[in-house]
Amino acid sequence: MAEARLAVIGGSGLYAMEGLQVREQRAVDTPFGSPSAPILLGELQGRAVAFLARHGPGHSLSPSEVNYRANIFALKTLGVERIIAVSACGSLRKDYSPGSLVIPDQLFDFTRNRPRSFFGRGLVAHVGVAEPFCPDLSRCLADGLTEAGGTVHRGGSFITIEGPRFSTRAESNAYRAWGMSIIGMTTCPEAFLAREAEICYAVMAHVTDYDVWHLSEEPVTVEMVVRTLHSNTRLAQAGIVRALALLPEPRNCTCKDALRDAVITVRASIPAETLSQLSPLVQRYLT
Repeated sequence: MAEARLAVIGGSGLYAMEGLQVREQRAVDTPFGSPSAPILLGELQGRAVAFLARHGPGHSLSPSEVNYRANIFALKTLGVERIIAVSACGSLRKDYSPGSLVIPDQLFDFTRNRPRSFFGRGLVAHVGVAEPFCPDLSRCLADGLTEAGGTVHRGGSFITIEGPRFSTRAESNAYRAWGMSIIGMTTCPEAFLAREAEICYAVMAHVTDYDVWHLSEEPVTVEMVVRTLHSNTRLAQAGIVRALALLPEPRNCTCKDALRDAVITVRASIPAETLSQLSPLVQRYLT
């Protein structure tokens, strides 16, 4: 089977990829522990694809319990170059209505308790994330979903909160005042870790509700989230298949070289154990 260059990370309500012909389940060990679940390797419409359930079997992991570093590191070691992350989100704008899809172009990290980087322990790197999502992958994903018949909004700022609770009305109104477009619980630090791993990353955000700011709409519930994601499963699959056909090969975005000028520690000062553990990320810059 060909090496999977594209991975799909499934979120709430999407624990398997319909249409993915699974050839192998791969349990991957990383310096950061085990991923959320075994990684499924298979084919989607003849293309090699990896799938990872972010919240684990049976949705057993809360947003704060997900081992984001292990998930991204495992995909990196398997040769993944692009990630499409599927996420449920609440809308903070009237024009981003439930049932529609958003491909955001900006990200605001409002989490508090999550490891945010692979680096440290004697190896320092400062990666640039002014544009936190890969523009090429995001564009192809939006085009693919549009071709598949989805109502797609291109752009917007995605705020990630700690969770697992939903927002208060005061919080929701504050996020709207800040100019945020959609709200969720898992895109940070996932997107930043993907950039550190030089993996292209884009989010397919499914709008499930109007959060709690919209007084004439029912406040968000788990049932709303799961119902919307289930109804959009076929659309998501069709959009991913179309996006695959649109992706440029090889990659010509800057994601693939994100660490080129990011590592600041002199090689001789890096502890041998740290260098060994992070070699899949930095080896080509330290030879």
